[in-house]
Amino acid sequence: MKLNLDDITFIIVTYQSEKIIKNCLDSLPRESKKIIVENSNNINLDEELRDKYDNIEVIFSENLGMGAGNNIGLKSCKTNYAYVLNPDTKFNKDTIPNLLETLNGISDFTLASPLNDNKNFPNFKKKEKETSKNKNFISVDSIDGFSMLFNLQKFKDKTYFDENFFLYLENDDLCLRVKQKKEFIYIITNSLINHKGSISSDDNLENLRNWHWMWSKFYYNKKHYGFLIAIKNTFFNFTGALIKYFIFLIFFQEKKKKIYEMRIKGIFNAFIGKESWFRI
Repeated sequence: MKLNLDDITFIIVTYQSEKIIKNCLDSLPRESKKIIVENSNNINLDEELRDKYDNIEVIFSENLGMGAGNNIGLKSCKTNYAYVLNPDTKFNKDTIPNLLETLNGISDFTLASPLNDNKNFPNFKKKEKETSKNKNFISVDSIDGFSMLFNLQKFKDKTYFDENFFLYLENDDLCLRVKQKKEFIYIITNSLINHKGSISSDDNLENLRNWHWMWSKFYYNKKHYGFLIAIKNTFFNFTGALIKYFIFLIFFQEKKKKIYEMRIKGIFNAFIGKESWFRI
């Protein structure tokens, strides 16, 4: 396999990301192809980015979620490989060279990513102990959605992220489908990426996250393991949220009460088969 920068398009979905997207783009190779899917209708972003960066395209979309936004970029991609990034990520100077060098020594892959540079928050899951003698990569079961390099030749049907997910677990769903086809997902350990992650304490965003985390957990389990398993795997989430809701209701802890109210509503909506409709 011969992978080079000319055959990769970077795809970044933005939603009110003006303050962080430029740090991400500054860390990418200037000559690389880039697609920005703008979900917050910032009509000035197109001109601002095209004035500063080369080989960049901005696609405007309504806010359908991260998975759906990434799908727009992936289906617009004209190269054989696409690199999906969150706008709060940054590359080191040797991230791309090390990534390409290591992947070119691997015969086949479907998804791959550099390693998160924060060891406390690994961006992968692996069930079995690694036995590879090559210390520059490990085969894993899933990788986090903030950094995913796609071998698009493995997706002939152009089925990428499940757009029923609005937030959370769309990457786990994709990775599980890849592994079910006996295909390979790798973390490149000698290539590091920085992920700032969410630091917002905005109450509306917290409500959104808690609603969708629970909705996504129930839907993911129902999709792959069935309705009864989904109930089993979210039962303690639901009962725990109920108990904490009433505790914080009694002690007038409105902010904490709201968190568990949103979790209850998220699970309940998934349980009755409603789509992930909640927005702020």
